[in-house]
Amino acid sequence: MHDSGDDHTHPHAHDEAHEPGAPERWKHDGVRVIPGDRLDANTAQTPGMFRQAAVNAARVGAQKIWAGTVAIQPDAKTGVHHHGELESVIYVVSGRARMRWGDKLEYVAEAGPGDFIFVPPFVPHQEINASTDEPLHCVLVRSDNEAVVVNLPDVEAAETPETVYWVDPIHRHP
Repeated sequence: MHDSGDDHTHPHAHDEAHEPGAPERWKHDGVRVIPGDRLDANTAQTPGMFRQAAVNAARVGAQKIWAGTVAIQPDAKTGVHHHGELESVIYVVSGRARMRWGDKLEYVAEAGPGDFIFVPPFVPHQEINASTDEPLHCVLVRSDNEAVVVNLPDVEAAETPETVYWVDPIHRHP
């Protein structure tokens, strides 16, 4: 036993939620569970793509993150772009995603079910459904609620979106 003069009963700063009789502060402003069958399809939709929000400012009050699902039809491709300061994470649920990136899209990688894709800020890239006959289903998480897309028309697409453009509210038709 040490004798520091501290009886370990000194007052601590407590959240008001822990104080006796305090309102249930975190009951409605705390953790949220968003059931998979209750995602918000009230987003801009484009033929060939079905996008749903799970976490955003409107649904749960998120200030610094956006998360949702996206289903992309076979052979769809974006134009070349970057997302400014945003960081993005794509989790592949089913299908095959191909990413091309670099100043001339000189790098390529593919991801399948269970794989994560991280897209750092300002990286020029092109997103591609690598399958010509299967849809691509992903979960998308962005580091901000505001969608940012900077199209790069001076960079030639590695795979021309001649069949189907991957178009959604942040990926516009060139």
